[in-house]
Amino acid sequence: MTTLLLVEDNEMNRDAISRLLGRRGFTVLTAEDGEQGVRLCREFMPDLVLMDLGLPGIDGFEATRQIKADPSTAPIPVVALTARALTSDREAALAAGCDDYDTKPVDLDRLVSKVRALLGPDGAS
Repeated sequence: MTTLLLVEDNEMNRDAISRLLGRRGFTVLTAEDGEQGVRLCREFMPDLVLMDLGLPGIDGFEATRQIKADPSTAPIPVVALTARALTSDREAALAAGCDDYDTKPVDLDRLVSKVRALLGPDGAS
């Protein structure tokens, strides 16, 4: 089964997104902030990370840089998941190491398509 790590500080968003993805057949781990996200990524080695950019403490940009700087977690795809919809925000997320970018509110079909495209046929649920 494919494991996703959702790093999201908003409890309602975290709960709703994780439940929706769970119904699509994914196992979803959650983290409330960037530090916890980096730690859980190293500990559980998820197949993909969904990273909110506006997090308390270290933000999603820095958390992504830390994940991508660690040789053990660098290959894990990271999708920025944010309400920031400007082109400059997308460019900053990709520059920080995100492999893709999606906006909130979440369009579940679009998000699942991006997840499956990044994971390829062997990693998709």
